[in-house]
Amino acid sequence: MSSHDASVLFRPFRIKSLELKNRIVMAPMTRTFAPEGVPGQANAAYYRRRAEGEVGLILSEGTVIDRPASRNEPGIPFFHGDAALAGWKQVIDAVHDAGGRMGPQIWHTGSTRGLSGWEPAVPVESPSGLVAPGTPRGETMTDEAIADTVAAFARAAADAKRLGFDTIELHGAHGYLIDQFFWSGTNERADRYGGATIRERSRLAGEIVAAVRAAVGADFPIILRLSQWKQQDFTARLAETPDRMADWLQPLVDAGVDVLHCSQRRFWIPEFPEIDGENGLNFAGWAKKLTGAATISVGSVGLSGDFTAAFGGEGSTNVGIERLIERMERDEFDLIAVGRALISDADWAAKIKNGEHASLKGFDAAALAELV
Repeated sequence: MSSHDASVLFRPFRIKSLELKNRIVMAPMTRTFAPEGVPGQANAAYYRRRAEGEVGLILSEGTVIDRPASRNEPGIPFFHGDAALAGWKQVIDAVHDAGGRMGPQIWHTGSTRGLSGWEPAVPVESPSGLVAPGTPRGETMTDEAIADTVAAFARAAADAKRLGFDTIELHGAHGYLIDQFFWSGTNERADRYGGATIRERSRLAGEIVAAVRAAVGADFPIILRLSQWKQQDFTARLAETPDRMADWLQPLVDAGVDVLHCSQRRFWIPEFPEIDGENGLNFAGWAKKLTGAATISVGSVGLSGDFTAAFGGEGSTNVGIERLIERMERDEFDLIAVGRALISDADWAAKIKNGEHASLKGFDAAALAELV
């Protein structure tokens, strides 16, 4: 580490009813350790350990809404039904007992395939029956299916608040259902949920946000995760210019989003270098500048390569912290999400805070095989 002071990462942060002791967020990471979709004591202990390790805000792994084929892997937890919700009550109570704050990430995986090859028992659904441009999979959603999906997101959000969670995150990134509506490559609809512009294709997301806002009230923070890239195409871009980005994001903030969680493969890469150079604002920086909303940045924090290499088994070292501190010092974004570094090292945040850099554990892909 250089002379940069890591205390900038440990400033408190508040938005509406959510008060955080620092700016470090545990990024949502699918773990598939919820048998029959129900989280248990092992899941509660896993999240509690990250709260004990000084993470300011924990965002859960993706949890699915009450729709057929809303998950693409077995072992992904539900956020509906008495048994699953009782399990999540154990999780949030454990996190609160450790002094942490937490929100569930609520999602629908659309027509994407999981890594294991598992197939749901019912057909998958998406805007136009596509998993990628020109690649059919599953069924085109009807108006009734869309309305049921909007209602299911709202019910899940209301349940999160009722159980005592501190916030919720809607997953609108990475080529899953909401993102499939954003992307012209998977949204070929000719009705009001399609269209030639990103603003038109954002209608479903806006309706979900508005329904969730109505369900949780004015003071409960809503986070929305977004990405330009898709798991189907790492080079995909929804917004090629700041004006297009504003057309995409501003209506979502107007609908009720408080925090934009802006996913990049590498957080230090500028979003529009042709405008502000190679050290220019990243995705979260531009989102904050354009909308005024609070933002979370994320992307390979603490990894020696990007997260895709980590999936392939490449380990990591805790590099790039200086770059992170520099961007936080200039208030480019408000919060930073850390992913795989926190799988191998539950105390990552505490070690950064205390200057214990020599004891930081690099990510090891073998850690994905267990929940510790």
